[in-house]
Amino acid sequence: MKKARMKSKAMLAYSKNVLNKMSFDVILFKKELTKACKNLLAEEVDELMKWVQENFGAQYVLQPIPVKSK
Repeated sequence: MKKARMKSKAMLAYSKNVLNKMSFDVILFKKELTKACKNLLAEEVDELMKWVQENFGAQYVLQPIPVKSK
């Protein structure tokens, strides 16, 4: 379980890095954000959305936020 958690945290960091690089284009950013949301745990999606809001503003936040199906 710890290994999965560490891998997930690494995915969150990777997603933030990719999103930083894609911030020049809102459409491309949202595509990458959608991909990231599908690959993260629910609490990490929340953390990522807060990070997006704080760093890039409301125009970059997905509406509605995609939820990973189980």
